[in-house]
Amino acid sequence: MSLGCSRGSGQGGDPEENSPAPGASGAGATSVGGAAASAGASNNTSGSAGRATAQAGAGNAGTSGAGGTGGTGAGNLPALANDTASGVFVHLFEWRWPDVARECENFLGPRGFTAVQVSPPSEHAVLGGFPWWQRYQTVGYALESRSGTRAEFVDMVSRCRAAGVGIYVDAVLNHMTAQATGTGSAGTQFTKYAYPNLFSQADFHTPVCQIMDSDYAFSAEHVQRCELVGLADLDTSSSSVQARLAAYLSDLLAIGVRGFRLDASKHIAPPDLKAILSQVVPRADEKPYYFLEVIDYGGEAVHATDYLDVGGDAELDVTEFKYKGVGDAFLGRNAKNVATLKDVSETSWSLLPSERAVAFIDNHDTQRADANFYQDGPAHDLASVFMLAWPYGYPSVMSSYGFDRTLAAGRDTGPPSDGGGTTHPVYEQGQSEPSCVAGPYTPATKGWICEHRARYVASMVGFRKATAGAALGNVWDNGGNQLAFSRGDRGFVAINHETAALSRSLPTGLAPGNYCDVLSGDFTPTVGATKGSCAGAVIEVDASGSAQLTIAPESALAIHVNARL
Repeated sequence: MSLGCSRGSGQGGDPEENSPAPGASGAGATSVGGAAASAGASNNTSGSAGRATAQAGAGNAGTSGAGGTGGTGAGNLPALANDTASGVFVHLFEWRWPDVARECENFLGPRGFTAVQVSPPSEHAVLGGFPWWQRYQTVGYALESRSGTRAEFVDMVSRCRAAGVGIYVDAVLNHMTAQATGTGSAGTQFTKYAYPNLFSQADFHTPVCQIMDSDYAFSAEHVQRCELVGLADLDTSSSSVQARLAAYLSDLLAIGVRGFRLDASKHIAPPDLKAILSQVVPRADEKPYYFLEVIDYGGEAVHATDYLDVGGDAELDVTEFKYKGVGDAFLGRNAKNVATLKDVSETSWSLLPSERAVAFIDNHDTQRADANFYQDGPAHDLASVFMLAWPYGYPSVMSSYGFDRTLAAGRDTGPPSDGGGTTHPVYEQGQSEPSCVAGPYTPATKGWICEHRARYVASMVGFRKATAGAALGNVWDNGGNQLAFSRGDRGFVAINHETAALSRSLPTGLAPGNYCDVLSGDFTPTVGATKGSCAGAVIEVDASGSAQLTIAPESALAIHVNARL
């Protein structure tokens, strides 16, 4: 789920986000305070082999009542493959629906991103100061939120799908609000345990109990039936609760949503979650994709592997929080450096199977704790290059807005907005480009950060597609913070996280020829009589497959077969 400020303050959130990374000790639940969400995504079919690309399914459903919804307005949308094997998805955290649609058309589709994770679209509590985590205090299932209306949501889904980009909805199924009383973003008046025409006291776990820090290590039952920082915990074993939650997901699929991040999944017992997902009505032409937020750094009473089979024949992954160790290595933590990353594997790091894991350097929760994030500059950029080049998991890229994590109030800060809590557009009126803030970044930086548009991310999306399925090879390191490796005969990456240049000849695994370093400039492929070109450095691979390289401090190089001149 999430973190934020003080626990027990009626805010919500998972107090485990500061748990140790690989190589550290302990498992527990370090309280960092109260928000309410978390991200992640993995990459494979539930209970079946390898990563899928296109799925099949059936159906069309809607929900009604409080938080209910009307017709879908989805129209006849084409089937959309969900490429977790060679793809990358981005979390456009707190973006408005019209902005997401434009970004799909202008950037994400053309760059080859598989999907966008969006913030919860359901009706949420409206709280003083408009913190980001109010989105994770659900009031109802009407698609009326800080990001926009149902009509805008439907339009976004349609436009993104037309651009070849799927929408993953962050769905909050475990709980409702922690507030004693309030008004939702669609105007619904509620009290805790009473949500008009939707849920009443009988639909929540009783007797009411609170999750204690020690429960995370010793009591799966408490983790899955007690309240998470005071959030009203739905009785997900109830058939009527299961039906309402499944109807919400079914409505979103009917609109054209491609998949879901299931928030706080570790707080729902696996049999309950399996029962909910078994009732979801898929689209006629594709099976849904789910990735489950299960925080498991080791030593937990609830294990990430407990959830691998809850999706039936749907495609289902689980977030791999231990992957945080990659970002930590670029920060020199836990006696690790970049060279140690040559050992990243399921066995040596006790990771989930690659084909069932979502990998991420940071998400909207962990960046508010101590994860390597956009303010870490080159350490974050180069960690992103590694993640997108290394053959593990389905990578999730964070796209943030500026906040100050050194202060509790800063960690709670909602998206750029006016005094009434209305989110500022990313695409300002009349502008063809988003209003992204340029780095370097500090805690004082405000505005939309747009990490996904950085060359070290966007150009690596094509690298990952070009090298999908290719084995690791030609691994080299200097014992410190320089690392290079090839992906079969498809691609080669070299990372220099040192203060001095990396100058040497290295085997690339590639066929002889000239290649564009996509991290220093764009590659334009040959079209008709117009020859391809490179706006960056051209790397010559000699007859032996080696290249003489000079890589500046705090930078990287990436070449691949689809950027050959």
